[in-house]
Amino acid sequence: MSTLRLLAPDGTASDATLNESGIYTRPTAALQSRVAYAAAHVVPKVHADNTPGRPADIDWDATLAFRRNVYSWGLGVADAMDTAQRNMGLDAAATRELIARSAEVAREEGGSVVVGVNTDHIDETRITVEQVIDAYKEQLHFTEEQEGAGPVLMASRHLARVAKDAEDYRRVYREVLQSATVPVVLHWLGTAFDPELEGYFGAKDWQTASEVLLQVIAENQDKVVGVKMSLLNAESEISVRERLPQGVRMFTGDDFNYVGLIGGDTIGEGDGHSDALLGAFAAITPVASAAIQALDAGDPEAYRRILGPTEELSRQVFAAPTFYYKTGVAFLSWLNGHQPAFQMVGGLHSARSLPHLSRIVELANASLALENPDLARERWHGMLRLSGVDTGRIGA
Repeated sequence: MSTLRLLAPDGTASDATLNESGIYTRPTAALQSRVAYAAAHVVPKVHADNTPGRPADIDWDATLAFRRNVYSWGLGVADAMDTAQRNMGLDAAATRELIARSAEVAREEGGSVVVGVNTDHIDETRITVEQVIDAYKEQLHFTEEQEGAGPVLMASRHLARVAKDAEDYRRVYREVLQSATVPVVLHWLGTAFDPELEGYFGAKDWQTASEVLLQVIAENQDKVVGVKMSLLNAESEISVRERLPQGVRMFTGDDFNYVGLIGGDTIGEGDGHSDALLGAFAAITPVASAAIQALDAGDPEAYRRILGPTEELSRQVFAAPTFYYKTGVAFLSWLNGHQPAFQMVGGLHSARSLPHLSRIVELANASLALENPDLARERWHGMLRLSGVDTGRIGA
């Protein structure tokens, strides 16, 4: 029986039994009961200068192979978004190349891909409202040129800085959306993910801000196909979800409460639920696929049994400061054999402590999210030894 060496915040070491991997099967047909996107990360070249402030030097083979793996499990890919280190290391040139390459892979694999549209190619910290509109349109039109890529209109730091009131938000979204030639998903990112977005949609409280969001959707209903909410607040998501116009989907970005939000009213009466666009699903792709397959089979109890244990893992990955969650996603990708080294653009692999990562290992093992447990153990123990932690007798 193999064990995992774990490390507590006080430096105390302990052992846990290494579980076998979950018995999950790739779907033979498209998933039906929910639309689900995994927000994918990027993998840098191992030999690149992956230090803070340096341009992203991407390992395209590993990065795109990760997306092909997501498609093989029946999920779509959400690309060039927060998980891919937008505003945290992924520069404008790398973002454009990622979008183009990811759209090409989606066409090859017959998968669904949505990609982030923002204003972050503008270097100036503060620009005018008119310049925000033009910047959004520039990225939007580039995305529209990539066949099959659906735009996700991300929250803009530039807009958050310059907007004086809710009318500025309505104006920007109105002008950008009316220029769109394909359906768009709106994205409301909370301050846990990006503190610079405080007061987005013109208010600090979600109740007032959600009114503005709903007004934007109502005024541009022919352009908006969905909204992704990432406030880590289930109450706010359900409140907005219940008021969405027919045909507009709610994509949960709540990595703390996704099990109930996606499951929705499946166990009770009614059909209210959220679809998914989650960084967490990039970390637990086979488990997420198996859970939605259970819903497709009309077995909500199996859905909760499979997916329920992963929520504690996700809460650890997304623990405060939440914007460093990408480190946990890349760490699990490495443990599961999807990249050759635990490295990230801009040196972000150093953003979490060893005990924090240890807890991720513990919870991934408990929720059967380690795809190849022996490989994960080997890599984790090697990392511990490199850090001066005794992992005990080899093979124990």
